Amino acid sequence: MPIKYTYLEIKKITNGFKDKLGEGSFGSVYKGKLRSGRFAAVKLLGKSKANGQDFINEVATIGRIHHVNVVQLIGYTVEGSKHALIYEFMPNGSLEKYIFSREGSVPLSNEKMYEISLGVAHGIQYLHQGCDMQILHFDIKPHNILLNDKFVPKVSDFGLAKLYPTNNNIVSLTAARGTMGYMAPELCYKNIGGVSFKADVYSYGMLLMEMVGRRKNLNALANHSSQIYFPSWVYDQVSEGKNIEVQEEPWNMERKQRKR
Repeated sequence: MPIKYTYLEIKKITNGFKDKLGEGSFGSVYKGKLRSGRFAAVKLLGKSKANGQDFINEVATIGRIHHVNVVQLIGYTVEGSKHALIYEFMPNGSLEKYIFSREGSVPLSNEKMYEISLGVAHGIQYLHQGCDMQILHFDIKPHNILLNDKFVPKVSDFGLAKLYPTNNNIVSLTAARGTMGYMAPELCYKNIGGVSFKADVYSYGMLLMEMVGRRKNLNALANHSSQIYFPSWVYDQVSEGKNIEVQEEPWNMERKQRKR
């Protein structure tokens, strides 16, 4: 089970929130160091709509998750409106920078991308079928896939996740959840109603498209208007019986030329 920390302890762990790693949809993330010497990622949440007991119940559920492809929750803080989560530290950051970044990161090989895609799939399947409760993530995207020192992928950021009994095939939502470009179509309807784990599967498919194309699915700067929305372009190519040739990004071609 996760360890409960005081807010003062969190401040000490992060050295006064000195080293900011990034910012997500539900809070800022800071690098910290535990008493054991182990590094950790401390996510300081914004003002939560849920009450303290709901937060603790959710922590208790996520804290029981143990899977190689899901980031491990180490501890938490809940003091009034101050909520924080402490996760294992992922030194290689998010998958996002290895797909889209033009500078500062070494492109991953197709073989490594394939391994990462399998790992993410295993993590999502575990959330849906391997826990006491069915966990629907609702925000699968490159930014939320973290990589450890061996580039093993971990599904992270459960800020939008919902927990349901495992026998519930369809769950009810009253508002859209997720990031545009990755959200399943049924999440964009005015009256959402029932959704299922397939919403995460759709987001995973969009993630795969970006991993294969090494580009964002939506690119307003594409050379041809037909390629602005990558999934539509791929669909058209397949429908017409054409081969799908993904053009290598100029920044990657330049790197190869420099190595020669």
